[in-house]
Amino acid sequence: MFETIKVKKESNIAVAVITRPETLNALNRQVIKDLSSLLDHVEQDHEIRALIVTGEGRAFVAGADIREQSDLDLEGGRKWGQIGAAVFRRLECLEIPTLAAINGFALGGGLELVMACDLRIAAINAKLGQPEVSLGITPGFSGTQRLPRLVGVSKAKELIFTGKMIGSVEAEKIGLVNKVVEADYLMAETIEMAKSIIKNAPLAVKYSKVAIDRGLEIDKCSGIAVENELFAMCFATEDQKEGMRAYLEKRVPQFKGK
Repeated sequence: MFETIKVKKESNIAVAVITRPETLNALNRQVIKDLSSLLDHVEQDHEIRALIVTGEGRAFVAGADIREQSDLDLEGGRKWGQIGAAVFRRLECLEIPTLAAINGFALGGGLELVMACDLRIAAINAKLGQPEVSLGITPGFSGTQRLPRLVGVSKAKELIFTGKMIGSVEAEKIGLVNKVVEADYLMAETIEMAKSIIKNAPLAVKYSKVAIDRGLEIDKCSGIAVENELFAMCFATEDQKEGMRAYLEKRVPQFKGK
């Protein structure tokens, strides 16, 4: 289905593995194209309720493909940045929860891909960073926008201005990743987290994601109004009736996403 991505479904969870290990899964045009096609596939398959993204081999994604970028001019750089940023924004805006299983290097465009996911689980040996300034460029796939929102302005400037790599333990400490696990347990832990999400009411999870993400882009009072409306919308769903009925009847709810 894709040239550079392998996808498998485990019940209602899709696992996408970027497969360019010979380049440490560097992002070239084909990977970006395949990521876009992956999002089409996920949006059309309504059985998928969570998406996990990871990499094959020693890296999650070690950055964008330098060979492809090295000869770009002003207009070429602008188009390349726009293409990557658009695909990552689509990933960020997926209705279902997305999780990055960071198995190794997540640098430059790789860290930007990580940050476009909702949740981030890292192997103990993972390395993360935005080293673009050492190549004479800025982060180009929205790293300057997402990193400050995750770790704060000062720490984001430190990481971007110095271009240094940090380990997964420090990344967890500053809020860049949610959890650090032993490498051998990375996928099992990530799948377990995904399962803990999809057992809940799909529409409630979807509305919660919308409320959080939209609220971060507007003032607090407007965000509260968004939450109030989404909260009210839950009461028009079958899942709300089932969830509360199951609670009162002391049984496990059977959600249908309706």
